[in-house]
Amino acid sequence: MLSVQNLRVKFTSPKVEVLRGVNLQIHAQNRVALVGESGCGKSLLALSILGLLPAGAQITGGSIYFYQTDLAQLSEQEYIGLRGKQIGLIFQDPMTALNPVFTAGEQVAEVLRYHLKLSSSKAKREVLNLFQKIGFREPKRIYHSYPHELSGGMRQRVLIALAVCCKPKLLIADEPTTALDVTTQAQVIKLLTSIQQEQKSALLFISHDLSLVSGFCTYIYVMYLGEIVEQGVLGTVLNNPLHPYTQGLIASIPLIDQDKNLRPIPGFIPPLDELPLGCVFHPRCAQKIPICEKQVPPYIKKSSSQSVRCWLYN
Repeated sequence: MLSVQNLRVKFTSPKVEVLRGVNLQIHAQNRVALVGESGCGKSLLALSILGLLPAGAQITGGSIYFYQTDLAQLSEQEYIGLRGKQIGLIFQDPMTALNPVFTAGEQVAEVLRYHLKLSSSKAKREVLNLFQKIGFREPKRIYHSYPHELSGGMRQRVLIALAVCCKPKLLIADEPTTALDVTTQAQVIKLLTSIQQEQKSALLFISHDLSLVSGFCTYIYVMYLGEIVEQGVLGTVLNNPLHPYTQGLIASIPLIDQDKNLRPIPGFIPPLDELPLGCVFHPRCAQKIPICEKQVPPYIKKSSSQSVRCWLYN
């Protein structure tokens, strides 16, 4: 369904390359996780797919194929027809993603009127039915409520309704549970899984929380500083992480049934204009060897279900 091949994205000011040779594939009806620390380029990859790169950022290499269409070659008008109808995006912050001067229901109805050419009355009926399906007990009240009148969990459900109302073939969720409490997080994940299965769409779930994606995704990509450093079947990667960065992410997860000290990854993500030579993770890696500081590691396929970009396995 989606094939990102050797994607490169640069900022013009300052002149830095933020995505460097990213490869990612999503098959129909699959649930794929993209994980990594904040600032690793996960959201930028999602915006690249949707043609929503910020001013000063541009694709300088590679391709993004959605079925047989190279998205990187689309005009803005062609992208407008694609967003929402074929690819839906759930933004991270519902308070900034929703328009404060329009009601929740009107914002969803607008998508239906534009893409499906529904009349105002039919679009409203569809929105009310959708609001009821996603768990709103008072769909009419929610329809006429403004974003500031809703709780964080309610606003997130409205964003989900915006993204799925046209039944897109691909749904991208960009950290949709970040600002929510644990109970509401579980409800949102359950809702997303249910909708994805019902509509038979594919899901790209972006998160920095490995424990969150472990329960419902089937495949995982681990990103660090604009590069995919490990990928594979989720169970295989979590049970046998190969890259030191993946190992560090897993080791930093607190476990209730284990009495142990957390082991955070040392150091910090460097500025994009001060990228280290060789492997970008080597300044923070306890397992580095001399070649790590000099040459970029190759992708190595360890098995049919797992690949890693690390000199330790060359």
